[in-house]
Amino acid sequence: MRVAVTSEQVQTAFDKVKSDTSFAESRRIVEMGKLPVEMLQAMSLRPEILDVLAALGPAVYPGGLLERSVKELVILQSSRANECQFCTQSHIAMMQNLNIASVPLAALDDTVSRTERERLAIEYTRAAMRDSNNVPDELFDRLKAAFTEPEIVELTFLIGMINMLNLFNNCLQVRYNKDYAAAAQS
Repeated sequence: MRVAVTSEQVQTAFDKVKSDTSFAESRRIVEMGKLPVEMLQAMSLRPEILDVLAALGPAVYPGGLLERSVKELVILQSSRANECQFCTQSHIAMMQNLNIASVPLAALDDTVSRTERERLAIEYTRAAMRDSNNVPDELFDRLKAAFTEPEIVELTFLIGMINMLNLFNNCLQVRYNKDYAAAAQS
């Protein structure tokens, strides 16, 4: 990671959000006496950013209207496309821990086993990332047939949010060190 953070800085920032359900996976890591994942460590240098991320939790991730499988597939699709090591690897582990997919990267191209909503969410993510000014009307019509308008707003926000987090992690060279996989095994 390109920024240095002390255990004390992490502890001070994380104490403010440790009861937030958005950080359930990370709380297990902290309870094991370890530091949370590097992304949260970096954000601990600006606790206000960590607070914002926590505030988004109930509305977007992991909370919100959309089922967790849709969210994880969108996150994985964006993260793979953006070559974000942290988000790709951490969400592979989460998807396996949640039994969403045993081989998460293969699930992105699996049109047979995925639900219609999952397939559409992945297709929409790809279209938005390719050219957000030109998402085909035909695709949007299919989205409206499968998702409510509030769900489409949440899905669109999630796509934007994960792309921002991918850039954050890539620029700071935030790495995933199998933290969630280790937490699931204990």
